[in-house]
Amino acid sequence: MVDDAARAPGRDEVPGEPRERSAPAGPDTTAHYTGEFAAQLAALEAGTSTEEVEAVQALPSGSALLVVRRGPNVGARFLLDSDVTTVGRHPDAEIFLDDVTVSRRHAEFRRMGTSFQVHDLGSMNGTYFDGVRIESALLSDGAEVQVGKFRLTFYASRVDLVAAAR
Repeated sequence: MVDDAARAPGRDEVPGEPRERSAPAGPDTTAHYTGEFAAQLAALEAGTSTEEVEAVQALPSGSALLVVRRGPNVGARFLLDSDVTTVGRHPDAEIFLDDVTVSRRHAEFRRMGTSFQVHDLGSMNGTYFDGVRIESALLSDGAEVQVGKFRLTFYASRVDLVAAAR
């Protein structure tokens, strides 16, 4: 097979100049994807299972989902659907993370309308948002929150993401 650079120029062609090509005949086969599809594709590339994608798709407005990506209970899912959700090693915590790297009252997730913030409660090992130690941070879809040795991915309600994009 001979490529265009190795082929001798035709009668009306200038050496080193690109050759004109005609458009292919037939219908346009370009695929156009929605933002929703892009979000699903990004989730799959991040190692999200089909069940997790479906759980995120089913989230009602004003709720969110945390999925454990690293730590003793990888794959565990926690629903954020109240104004304040506590995280810690204490058995009364709404999100109970049983490991010595987690303080008894480590952090809180606070809902503000359809947004969520994470607040560190003075924990020994700190709370991290996308790799940076924080006292408080506004969460964005796909953000990573680290509590002790647990790394959790935050997924906002798709209903709320679509409404915010408008």
